[in-house]
Amino acid sequence: HYYITNNLRMAPVARGKKSKRVVTKYTLDCTHPAEDSILDPADFVTFLNSRVKVAGKIGNLGENIIITKEKNTVALSADIPLSKRYLKYLTKKYLKKNNLRDWLRVVSNSKNSFELRYFQVDNDEEADE
Repeated sequence: HYYITNNLRMAPVARGKKSKRVVTKYTLDCTHPAEDSILDPADFVTFLNSRVKVAGKIGNLGENIIITKEKNTVALSADIPLSKRYLKYLTKKYLKKNNLRDWLRVVSNSKNSFELRYFQVDNDEEADE
């Protein structure tokens, strides 16, 4: 007389609780190269829109990821998991595509923002020759 019902063997399931969507916001400051008209932030936004992958597919942004441009900064807000490292990877890919990788680098300036900086070039060696 061993009766084991499904309710006793199954793990308890939490019902009625909906997980709150966590929105991650990243900003990319392109001020210096944009002022020198080396880089166009609007072009960078179109690059990101065409290259960001969602669920392994390009061009699948939907309502999950919103990319905007405010003056010389690019803002990206996502309510799905998106790593800052991936955004840095795409930024470097864009710089390489436009042959700017030799002059600009991507530097983190806070927990959720990047900045495009020029490489520091020492002119001391050239002056001595």
